[in-house]
Amino acid sequence: MISEILRGALISASLIIAIGAQNLFVLKQGLLRNHIFYVSGICFICDFVLMSIGILGVGTFISNNPFITNILAILGALFLIWYGFKAFKSAIKGTSSMQVQSQDSNNNSLVKVILATLAITLLNPHVYLDTVVIVGGIAGTLNSEQKMAFLIGAVCVSFIWFFSIGYGARLLTPLFKQKRMWVVLDCLVGLVMFYIAYRLILYVYYGH
Repeated sequence: MISEILRGALISASLIIAIGAQNLFVLKQGLLRNHIFYVSGICFICDFVLMSIGILGVGTFISNNPFITNILAILGALFLIWYGFKAFKSAIKGTSSMQVQSQDSNNNSLVKVILATLAITLLNPHVYLDTVVIVGGIAGTLNSEQKMAFLIGAVCVSFIWFFSIGYGARLLTPLFKQKRMWVVLDCLVGLVMFYIAYRLILYVYYGH
């Protein structure tokens, strides 16, 4: 039981902690102190639902269907390429360099933040590959009791991670008072998105 909890936690951590679109979005909202509780909470709930779906059987079905996984990979690559170009465009124009000093005003409406969080989470097919296909596929060999333990470990890591980077981002606030740091962040986002898209394309091309 304990071993499966730890296994779920380690696998979840290896996927979630890697720098990606969702993590960088949460980090940015944390720096702006923009409805952090809702942003982190939505990311966790989405992970919980998707991992549950994957671990309870759907993940094994999808992972055994190359057509579905390839479609998800292609859509994910296209989404990430678009997001990467958008990030570089912001870096060049300096349009994302929102002043940290004014972040306490929370001018961005809660509805807009919630919709943006849902979009960056659910419109990125790469999220489904991680949570449903990979996590679900790994759990496919376990029995019902072991699956529940595996799920507990996986979602606990998700909860701790998203709330940690959401609320912990404010420690970086002094650094991001400089406009050039926002440019650096956007460039980092762009590079990461292109790299992940490249890996997804290789996944489709080589079939694994």
